[in-house]
Amino acid sequence: MSGRGAPQASAPVDATGLDVVVIAGTWHDEISDGLIAGAERALDAAGATWRLVRVPGSFELPVVAKAALEAGADAVVALGVIIRGGTPHFDFVSNAATDGLTRVALDTGKPVGFGVLTLDDEAQGIARAGLPGSEEDKGHEAADAAIRTALVLRELRAG
Repeated sequence: MSGRGAPQASAPVDATGLDVVVIAGTWHDEISDGLIAGAERALDAAGATWRLVRVPGSFELPVVAKAALEAGADAVVALGVIIRGGTPHFDFVSNAATDGLTRVALDTGKPVGFGVLTLDDEAQGIARAGLPGSEEDKGHEAADAAIRTALVLRELRAG
């Protein structure tokens, strides 16, 4: 499992005043709903203001993330599920989502929490979705990373 080496849980953060948009693809609803629930837990615990926007799939995450950040959001959390199939489609969508979200973060100077799961099979997604019995909670991790990064950027920009 990829969770080895993850940072240990650190002190809770106060994200009061942060506006976060959670953007989630609609493919593989059990896994994506688990990711959304994990992000919700992290954002609510930190006191961030947030809203959910659904998009058709992971390919659409970057353009909507850019629009949300340009409209004033302090951070976005991008959640998606891409499961390998028998064609190169997996590689194209995975690369487009990853490269696009990276570009959005760099172009806007605002954080994008990366919760796009790239999987060989559905079982790997269930194990990472933060569902009962899951080994990891990638939605929570992505939201936590986004708010912690937004707070670091706020501090740096305050001088």
